[in-house]
Amino acid sequence: MKKSRSGLWITLGMVALVVVPVVIFAAVSSRPKKEVEPGKYDKLAECLTEKGVKMYGAYWCDHCKSQKAMFGDSWQHVNYIECSLAGGQGQTEECREAGIEGYPTWEFGDGERMGGEVALETLAEKSGCELE
Repeated sequence: MKKSRSGLWITLGMVALVVVPVVIFAAVSSRPKKEVEPGKYDKLAECLTEKGVKMYGAYWCDHCKSQKAMFGDSWQHVNYIECSLAGGQGQTEECREAGIEGYPTWEFGDGERMGGEVALETLAEKSGCELE
């Protein structure tokens, strides 16, 4: 009798290990999806891109990370060129050809460049875009 009870508990435990995650997954996936809200600086970021402004940077660069953080969710609209090869072992051909020597480097439509973290106000003023 004891043997069949322990077998029953083992079977119930194995069923629970399969059923519980499936039920949880079904409950989470059936929730309505949250609409993506526009970022605070979407209009600025989109205008910069329309005006030919781009930022050259590297994934390992702390100043680049800070610059991206200034834009928050609006960063997705900025024309960003990654210059670092995998593992930080050199620079992409595009950035070498562009003569990029430091990160971040902002390049404006007229070819002028600014290095380092640049205030959003300065980016807006230099490009002729509005900062709301």
